[in-house]
Amino acid sequence: MKKTIYLLSVVSLFAFSCESDDDFTEPIIEVEVEDEAYENGFLVTNQGPFNNGFGTVSFIDEGFSAIENDIYQTVNDDNLGNIVQSIGFTENNAYVVANVGNRLTVVNRFTFEEIDRIETGLSNPRFFASANGKGYITNWGDGTDATDDYIAVIDLATNTISTTIAVEEGPEEILYNGTYLYVTNQGGFGVNDIVTVIDPATDTVVTTIEVGDAPNGLELDSSGNLWVLAGGSPSFTGTETAGSLSVINTTTNTVSASFDFGVTDHPNSINIEGQNLYYYLNGEVFVSSTTDFEIPTTPELTGLSLFNMIVRGNELIGTNAGDFASNGSVEVYDLTTGTLVNTLTAGVIPENIYFNE
Repeated sequence: MKKTIYLLSVVSLFAFSCESDDDFTEPIIEVEVEDEAYENGFLVTNQGPFNNGFGTVSFIDEGFSAIENDIYQTVNDDNLGNIVQSIGFTENNAYVVANVGNRLTVVNRFTFEEIDRIETGLSNPRFFASANGKGYITNWGDGTDATDDYIAVIDLATNTISTTIAVEEGPEEILYNGTYLYVTNQGGFGVNDIVTVIDPATDTVVTTIEVGDAPNGLELDSSGNLWVLAGGSPSFTGTETAGSLSVINTTTNTVSASFDFGVTDHPNSINIEGQNLYYYLNGEVFVSSTTDFEIPTTPELTGLSLFNMIVRGNELIGTNAGDFASNGSVEVYDLTTGTLVNTLTAGVIPENIYFNE
């Protein structure tokens, strides 16, 4: 944890003569104060109630021993707006996206003190990524209108929207690999099946890449390949399709390999840790190697009820939204033993988890 050093002058407890005043130098004492309370731990977004109220952010210490809820409210005596969807980061700042509230709140990522906010120019914002000194926020617009979806480009020096980039329906997660921005187009109330590639140097769409129906996650492996997990079209759409995994060569921006699940299998929560790729399906966690991938048949963990998850080292941290009305929980599993290590009470509808370092 970082510390601020304050230099304090000590008032002398003794009286000095006029002759000694000119020679007296007040001693300086260094006092270290821990002022970055939310460094080296996990931030959890809690959507909050759908119809009223507001979303929150929780902080879990690195050892998974304790959780502090409502950290933004505690620090700023304010709220983040309705439905906290996600958080994006730059080196020192965090960008909290409120979906229904159409708001982006900029905070110091380690103290959570508010720096600025954007409350105009956003329409159903979803996820944030940064590149070349700019921020990029995916926006659904009106979910019933397939033509009004866009990426809002933020000037991070002024925290203002500088331009927008029109994209196809349902832009969701966004990832920067150092060259291009990749956006999953999942679909609004419909189903989409592409990844949009954006050049942040020109803020233009370079190409779109067809993947499986309803892509819901992006991860880079150690070789720079982009793995895209698609959930497939659910049965309620009337045309159920299988989930799939696509591997994109980020040099050519083409699909180099693809893997199909069963038609009734709709996986989500892709994670790559080292050479292992993890995903969640039907209450179970599966893992396979990115260097020799095959869709596994035997799960690593079973009997789970997770809304989302991340893997860090030998721990899997999952969010459990419970009844989606009262406080949910964060569950920590040891992947070596397959056991539940701890359960921590979070806010209403906990979803996304981020390591903050």
